[in-house]
This record gives sequence, structure tokens and C-alpha cells, in this order.
Amino acid sequence: MGKKMQGYPKPENERTRLTTLRSLNILDTEPEERFDRYTRLCTKLFNVPIALVSLMDDERQWFKSRQGMVLEESVRDSSFCSRVVFDGAPLVVENALEDPGFIQNPLVTDFPSVRFYAGYPLFHSNGTCLGTLCLMDQLPRRFTDHDLESLNDMATMVERELSTLHLATSCELTSLSNRRGFIALAHQAFNVCVREQIPLSIVFFNLNKFKHINDQYGRAEGDLALKAFAELLKDSFRDSDLVARLSGDEFVALLTSTNASQAQEAIDRFQMSVVNYNSNSGNAYEIDFSSGALSIIPDSDEQFEALLARADGLMSQNKKANG
Repeated sequence: MGKKMQGYPKPENERTRLTTLRSLNILDTEPEERFDRYTRLCTKLFNVPIALVSLMDDERQWFKSRQGMVLEESVRDSSFCSRVVFDGAPLVVENALEDPGFIQNPLVTDFPSVRFYAGYPLFHSNGTCLGTLCLMDQLPRRFTDHDLESLNDMATMVERELSTLHLATSCELTSLSNRRGFIALAHQAFNVCVREQIPLSIVFFNLNKFKHINDQYGRAEGDLALKAFAELLKDSFRDSDLVARLSGDEFVALLTSTNASQAQEAIDRFQMSVVNYNSNSGNAYEIDFSSGALSIIPDSDEQFEALLARADGLMSQNKKANG
């Protein structure tokens, strides 16, 4: 642990990690008893003054639940938890004044004068680390293997609460964002594009003849077709693109920093992926789709939902034109 915590690097999957975190729509929300019960229990179980559910945003760590901590957030660079998120592994610092990696950390030299830290990573089902369940004290202390196992147990329960949020914002069948999750994320991306005058494209997809697949081959096969379509979307588009299933056979992708010609190139790549899938799937039916793309440099007078409806309309026009 000889490397300073300040300026600790971000994980390789940082873009996916942030997209996953923000899809939960949890940042800057009010305290909730379902999280507070665990931090309260941690202060008693481990006899520490501070226990936090810390979620790691781009440049800050924000505390969804906090016991013994006045601050609602702190700078990410000086955060003990940023190392846990980077390593994806628990971290124990029994005495920060004796640890060269943390002795000059602002949280040690200044308020809140941390001496002891123990943090356990909180993982999403896709493998990204969203933050930590962590303990802190202004006094050095021992932390045994048994203590670490107990902290692991508590972190697992916090992860279950986060999973509940994930289910509320994601499609259980395809694992894509659902309408609620997509709208929450899309608004954030849209606002950035408005502020920075960045081009964006909205591509609306409809899985053609989905009802025929259900009627002819059964609902189980229809579910497999939806899952296959979702996987092809995820594999074809960039990690930075927001892909979602809005309803039964309707899907959408939001592409930032993307003009009309670039959006069409993305659609063409996706079309080739679908063609290759159909050639190798061995299914009695083929996956087919209609799409409509709206590409703009947005301004503050526009509403995202209205743009989404326009992309839907373009898809419907193309679907009718193609029979």
C-alpha cells in the first residue's frame, strides 16, 4: 500500500461503471431506512463512530447512508473508497499514520482526521463496483479476519438493496434499462449535450413480426428472440451509448457525440450483426427490425420526451414504407 490514495486511478470499466450507477437513479436522493439500518447496525456491531454507504460518482463520493458523518459527499481523489473501487477488493487501514499510502491523505491530516478505515466493495450484478460499505474511526484499531467476514455479510445485504433498485430500472428479461431507467439516464446525457452543444442521435427500433414469433413458436421462443435482439444491440453499439427496451418489442439507443451519418453507420453495423446472427442461429424464423433515427444538436427549448416521440414516428414511417 505504498501508493498515495490521492489521485488514485479509475478502473478500466469506469464508463460502464458510471452508466450502471446512474441508471439506478439513486445519486442525491433522500436517506432511506433500508440503507440506514445497515450503517446503524455497523456502528454497533464494529463499535465505530462512522459507517457509510458510499457511492463513487465521477469526481466525488456521495453517501447514500451516513452515521457519524456530517458531510454528504467528499472529493473522490482523496477518498479511501476510491482505492476499493479501483481494486474491486476490500481495504483495511488500521492506522493511517503508519501507512505510507495514506499518511498524507487530506482526510487523515484534516477533518475528519481518519485513522482507521475498513471498506468492502459493493458490486452490481454486471460486475462493476458501485461503491463501498465502509467504517471509519479517529482512533487506530485492530480489524480481524472475522471482522472482515462480518463486514462482507453486511455489504452483501446492502448489495441486495441496490439490486432492488436495479430491478426497478432494468428489464428483467434482457438486462437492458427499462423505460424508467432509460429516461433517467437520458435526461442526464441530454442536459450535457445541451450545455456543451454536442450532437446526439436517438435511434428507435421495433422488432418486426414479434407477434408472429409468439403465435407461431410460443412465448418462450418470443422471449429468446427479445433476448437475442437485446444482446445484438449491446454488442453492436458503444459502451457509451444508452440502449434500452422501452416496451414489448420496442427498443431505443441514445448516441451522444453522433451526427446523422455516424448514426446511420451504427445502424448499418447493427444490421450486419443481425444478418450474421440469422445465418448462424438455426432458428426457423429470422430476426428483423425497423428503425428510425433522429439526429440533432439539442437546445434548451427542446424536451427529450418530444424528441423520443419524433424518433418513434420516424421508425413507424420507415416500417410502413418497407411493408
